[in-house]
Amino acid sequence: MKFNNKESFFTQVLAGEQGPLRIAGPCSAESEEQVMQTAQALAKQPVHLFRAGIWKPRSRPNSFEGIGYKGLEWLRQVKQEFSLKVTTEVANAKHVEEALKYGIDVLWIGARTTVNPFAVQEIADALQGVQVPVMVKNPVNPDLALWIGAIERIYNAGVTDLAAIHRGFSSYQKSKYRNAPVWQIPIELKAHFQNLPIIVDPSHIAGNRDLIFPVSQKALDLGYDGVMIETHPDPTNALSDADQQVTPAKLAEIFEKLQVRKTNYDDAELVNRAEELRLQIDAADHDIIAALAKRMALVEQIGEYKKQNNVQVLQLERWKEIFRTRADWASEAGIDPAFVEELYKLIHVESIRKQTAVMKDGIK
Repeated sequence: MKFNNKESFFTQVLAGEQGPLRIAGPCSAESEEQVMQTAQALAKQPVHLFRAGIWKPRSRPNSFEGIGYKGLEWLRQVKQEFSLKVTTEVANAKHVEEALKYGIDVLWIGARTTVNPFAVQEIADALQGVQVPVMVKNPVNPDLALWIGAIERIYNAGVTDLAAIHRGFSSYQKSKYRNAPVWQIPIELKAHFQNLPIIVDPSHIAGNRDLIFPVSQKALDLGYDGVMIETHPDPTNALSDADQQVTPAKLAEIFEKLQVRKTNYDDAELVNRAEELRLQIDAADHDIIAALAKRMALVEQIGEYKKQNNVQVLQLERWKEIFRTRADWASEAGIDPAFVEELYKLIHVESIRKQTAVMKDGIK
């Protein structure tokens, strides 16, 4: 799949010195005054796209669900008065029709829509024959296939000016984030669509304005192509997502602090040193694979021993001991215990699978 030719919006922004792509604006368009006040402040900053939600899908009724269609007129005024390109979220064919009627420059598909292939297909059908840039947020839950499928549906409608937005994933686990980043999923998406721009939405990942800068910087360090940061003239009194919005002044500070890394080494000595370290990493990985192979061989042996002695596969107390001690060992070795816990969950699943296979062996 070939995205973004040389005339596309995303290609033009990211070319040369213009990148990374900077998108900013309020979570929701609340009033004409609020929208215009924010746009006036952002027009003085290196912002490529002014964002504002017009229709807001909320988890429960009787909360602010967006200003609706009249907000599109305010976005049109932003374009006319401040020469800012504008973007808003669309969730159905009617939204697409109205947004295009008002000259919205870029559309985005939200996380709650991406999770529903029927809704995405409705939007794709409405976009047939229309040349408008579209950004697709990841689904609410950590499902790479749904994200890929949504992008493919829009692409199959003839839209090639595309980008993905990483806004994090819901999780039952307690975390400092509102939505867990689960960085490996957007990294896998980038591997699947190598020329697809990926934009981070640190506001939704963080859920807390104090974390917006570190999340943004980490994304740029991973090679992301831009940031979407929710910005409001009075965040504390915002009608939606107050805690994750920043003032235009704070946004300027964040932009000033962000560092864009080089994509490659440009010095022969640095290249050679990097290659040495990569070879050492390869050797360490080889040792890890060999150690895992040894462990799985022992797992099969203990599975055979349990079978001979009619003992069930899952020994819960033993698993709790492994889970606790390996995290302690990791901490002593200077490794994040949470990472080792996740690793051993995978190891445990494979160990159970192997022992179960041993138990079944010979059973007709």
